[in-house]
Amino acid sequence: MPGFGPPPAENKRRRNKDEFEDSAVSVSASPVTGAPDLPDAGMYCPQTRAWYETWRQAPQAAVFTVTDWQRLHMLAPLIEAFWQEPSTKLLAEIRLNESLLGATHVDRMRARIKIEQPMQEPANGPGQVTDMTAARRKRMIDAS
Repeated sequence: MPGFGPPPAENKRRRNKDEFEDSAVSVSASPVTGAPDLPDAGMYCPQTRAWYETWRQAPQAAVFTVTDWQRLHMLAPLIEAFWQEPSTKLLAEIRLNESLLGATHVDRMRARIKIEQPMQEPANGPGQVTDMTAARRKRMIDAS
């Protein structure tokens, strides 16, 4: 039976091996404490202060160093300018810088930042699993 392309190699090896696969960083989904305040926060509009507060509470902020916070402090005037007069140039620069800090899911995947979600209790409570087979049998008996 004909197939698509040559048969797969038996001793296939990946040549572009991921050299950083063991360097993933896991952070908790809980808000970060101890993040620095926005310098001269009073001179910024509420939207810029809210933007900075969002970054302060973001899970990836747990791994931020002094230079990461400095980058956010340098971005604040650009955020302020964007809110005063939105432009695609400003948005592109903001997006680029935020991307380097892990703003989106894909950015965090590239940076190998994993956000660990807290364990949630099941809806039925701990250890209370519904036996679907028994429930189905009961419905069938009741129906007949």
